[in-house]
Amino acid sequence: MSSSNCNFRAIKLCGSFSKGYFPLMFLRAFFNNVSPYYNLVLSAEIINAMADGRSMKILLQLVLITVLGNLMIITLGSYISKLWEDCSQTLLYSESRFYLQKILKMDYSNLESAAVRQLRRRIQESAKIRGHGRQLLLTSIERIINAVVNIILALFISGEILIKSMKGTSAAISMGFCTVIFVLIILNVVYHYKMTAQNVAASRKISNAMADNNRVDNAIDCYNMGKDVRLYHLSPMIMKIKEERLDSHQKAFESYSLFQFKTNMLLLLWNIILNMVTYTFVVYTSILGFLEIGSIVKHIGVIQKYVQNILGLFRGITDINTNSQYVEDYLSYFDIPQKMDQGKDPAEKCRMPDSSNEYEIEFCKVSFQYPSADSYALKNISLKFKAGKKLAVVGENGSGKTTFVKLLCRLYDPTEGKILLNGIDIKEYDYDEYLSLFSIVFQDFKLFSFPLGQNVAAKDNYDELKVINCLRQAGFGERLAKMPEGVKTCLYKDFDKNGVEISGGEAQKIAIARALYTNAPIIVLDEPTAALDPMAEYEIYSKFNDIVENKAAIYISHRLSSCRFCDSIVVFDNGQIVQQGPHNALVADEHGKYHELWTAQAQYYTDEGRI
Repeated sequence: MSSSNCNFRAIKLCGSFSKGYFPLMFLRAFFNNVSPYYNLVLSAEIINAMADGRSMKILLQLVLITVLGNLMIITLGSYISKLWEDCSQTLLYSESRFYLQKILKMDYSNLESAAVRQLRRRIQESAKIRGHGRQLLLTSIERIINAVVNIILALFISGEILIKSMKGTSAAISMGFCTVIFVLIILNVVYHYKMTAQNVAASRKISNAMADNNRVDNAIDCYNMGKDVRLYHLSPMIMKIKEERLDSHQKAFESYSLFQFKTNMLLLLWNIILNMVTYTFVVYTSILGFLEIGSIVKHIGVIQKYVQNILGLFRGITDINTNSQYVEDYLSYFDIPQKMDQGKDPAEKCRMPDSSNEYEIEFCKVSFQYPSADSYALKNISLKFKAGKKLAVVGENGSGKTTFVKLLCRLYDPTEGKILLNGIDIKEYDYDEYLSLFSIVFQDFKLFSFPLGQNVAAKDNYDELKVINCLRQAGFGERLAKMPEGVKTCLYKDFDKNGVEISGGEAQKIAIARALYTNAPIIVLDEPTAALDPMAEYEIYSKFNDIVENKAAIYISHRLSSCRFCDSIVVFDNGQIVQQGPHNALVADEHGKYHELWTAQAQYYTDEGRI
């Protein structure tokens, strides 16, 4: 994408966030900049009136017009500025919602993608460095609009000197002055564009150095890391890394500052020459008698504004060119496509079953390969299970158990094969309605720094008694009784200084309670008791039949002793199903994978290692 197309798209996007933002930016620029020119023109008229010996009445009229005009301009300008500031806030809020919606609707495969995470981090980091990205684009546009408004006003007012100086024998000399001024401006433009490429490279270098430095700060600025830093004496290593990043940042900054100094010195020299030529032109014109004394003051002031805004115009253009790569990153994130089929309205074709005991899910020769992987995570999986049955999925780490659950929940779609719900491809069902079938506790579940009740219900408004009942079912009842504000107690201290820190096992019970609160027809527990002690684990399992009732239950665990209550056990190995059946049959097969895993773990569950 070319830089111009990229910037135009970003401007259009920002305009959609706030319709009045850019129109009001133009009006604001006009009213904020017209006052100095208005004062120069009226001041010149007052001086000319005084020099011509006009009456006091005329002078007072000119002063009154000046005061009232300024009052009107300032009042209108202030009102428009207020409206523009409101539009700016609307833009920020709308952009924030748009960004959040993109994250929430993005395919899960993209959320897990390292490339997408790096892109998001790069956007966030660049926004912190000189406001690169969308913010610098808007700031540069505002600078350019202000400069253009000033230049137009200056040219409009200075038209008088051009028209008068082109008369008679002085026309050739005046044309020469105008040509020199024009050439100086063109050379200024060329120089700016020549410096842009170098400025981009230098700016990118310092931005990268600052980003590296920020990453170190973000990595260590977390209270959860404090224990490891102290216990493992990581301070010297962290300080060394920090010093290396600061040194790199300092060198990049010094190089960039030197480049900016050289560039600005040449620009200053250029503008001194331009000022000298234009001032000489004004003096020459006045000597010829074309300008009155007040007009000389007016045109000198206008020329100063003109030269100043020529510089501002091309600085804004340079910033836009420098910033284009960051704008492209900004747009690239929003351009990430949503490839997963969202399904159809179930009312049209694929109506969900009316009761929870009517669900039957079937994997038909399903294979799956992660987008960035070289090999299959699952290969040729065929499996069928119904509501009211409890299925255990076991296997060693990396055997494909969690990937199996991700496919079942449509976080990913199969690379090959189909997954059927009551004989219909799950892709045909409405995506959100299909997801509502599942209550899931993943092994890497997350709780949020919200009140306990909101964490369990996953919503603002919830049934408090139901939340309490679910927490008790999950074995959290005793801890709940100690919570200072019950289910309204905030977890963690990120947003509430009185927040409660909970252990890993307690967090796992809350996650299980969240799955129970959802009360979906299919419940999936991925290592649900990994952080629990044996007694707490037993408590969960003893209630498991009551918890799942007549739901379809899928239980994933490394602890094989806890799988015996399931109706069927599926054994995964290297992405394939190698065994399937009830516990007694599988453990009796001495050559099977399940027997191997059971024997390896049996010593932890029986006296003297006997099964």
